[in-house]
Amino acid sequence: MKLRIGITGKPRIGKSTIIKAVITRLKADGIAVGGILTSDIWEGGVRVGFSLEDINTGEKGILAHIHHRPIGAKVKVGKYILNPIDLESIGANAIKNALRHPDPIIIIVDEIGPMELKSKRFIEAVEEAIESKKSMLVSVHQRSEHELAKRVKKEFEMFEVTQENRHEMADSIIQRFGGLAC
Repeated sequence: MKLRIGITGKPRIGKSTIIKAVITRLKADGIAVGGILTSDIWEGGVRVGFSLEDINTGEKGILAHIHHRPIGAKVKVGKYILNPIDLESIGANAIKNALRHPDPIIIIVDEIGPMELKSKRFIEAVEEAIESKKSMLVSVHQRSEHELAKRVKKEFEMFEVTQENRHEMADSIIQRFGGLAC
């Protein structure tokens, strides 16, 4: 049985924190997970960018940054310069590697948002994961009108993270995944 859960909410409400807590608990329960995590990059108390990490390998890279400009990077999202090289070589590959994992695995995608949606390869990897028989947990940008974000919001069991429920959200998601025979 595959389970598809999506979380959304305002920026900085704690979506990534919830996903990290879910991953920790799933791994402790012996459930395999794979995919990507994103995190803020802070310098001097100011957010200057976003990192991404392959959950299985621990490989890290820069998703976007206000100063870091990889060769050929021209795409800006807000004040951030997108790093398509790491997004594709780490982010999209982490999703594809989770798809190839021989055992049941929960594919994590944190996040499907404006930066990630600039990469055709990332979009294709997420679409391939959706078409697969594997369970998924994704965070999706609340206001995105991109077709992939709309699809997730339509096809996944969606939860909105709020100030009131964010401390219980990881437990709720764990309970939903707890019934999986992984």
